[in-house]
Amino acid sequence: MSQTIDFKIQAVNQSFGAFKSAEEQEWKEPFVFIQSADTQLGLIDDYFKNPNPNWNKEIQLTRDAIRAANQMQPKPKFFIVCGDLVNAMPGHADRLPQIVDFKKCFQDLNNDIPLVCVCGNHDVGDNPTVDTVKDYRREFGDDYFAFVCSGVMFVVLNSQYFKDITHVGDLAEQQSKWLDTVLEEYRRNSSYKHLVVFQHIPWFLEKADEDDNYFNVDKELRLKMLDKLYEAGVRYIFTGHYHRNAGGMYKDMELVVTSAIGAQLGTDRSGLRVVRVYDKSIQHKYYAIEDIPKQIVF
Repeated sequence: MSQTIDFKIQAVNQSFGAFKSAEEQEWKEPFVFIQSADTQLGLIDDYFKNPNPNWNKEIQLTRDAIRAANQMQPKPKFFIVCGDLVNAMPGHADRLPQIVDFKKCFQDLNNDIPLVCVCGNHDVGDNPTVDTVKDYRREFGDDYFAFVCSGVMFVVLNSQYFKDITHVGDLAEQQSKWLDTVLEEYRRNSSYKHLVVFQHIPWFLEKADEDDNYFNVDKELRLKMLDKLYEAGVRYIFTGHYHRNAGGMYKDMELVVTSAIGAQLGTDRSGLRVVRVYDKSIQHKYYAIEDIPKQIVF
């Protein structure tokens, strides 16, 4: 994969040459993007043990979310899905059909709203291998990359390299070294307004020193990485995985956990997060799909 910080984006059906232009390096005005997570086609029926499972519910929810994004004014700069694009793990018979349907859904996203895909545990497996990562890259593109949009640097990480590197130690090391180069680039370029990180699994759900569990990252690595990201200038991290809204602060760095477009495991409704980017701050709000506003007020 590319080890430069040139714009790399996972796309189903669009071309993103504009994001590589010098014009994107400069801040112009506030803008909006859509942050979502866990479309996870197939989880609803799987979780609730439907005897005749399918993923029609997730397809409809995803299409409704895309329709809302298409109607939004001003137009979102991009639409990001923070992992677990489909539910079927690598090797499962439903995996390819779910990937096909995921891509069919996002063909309806307006061509001038780029789709960004983040790698989740269901996308490469809870215990990823070189082959499952290779398969992900073939279907969706790079599993980690960085891009600059309107003077803001965005970094996409593969959080499975923070959960289990038993079979992917070399790949995890490559991401780590690459991340160092990206963070150094941000330090050297004082014109960037923000440094924002996207990943699937949250470092923590509520507090940085909380106990380890399935939905967060091991505390020792967590605290080390939070320090590293904070010292580099990161002040916003957006995640998914929990299928509930959560999050908290590490110093003055905000970690946002966004609930799912698909299956809900708590009291939230299926939805997405509308993120407004200002020169000095980033503000965001989660909306149930039926409540997503058409007009974004800055």
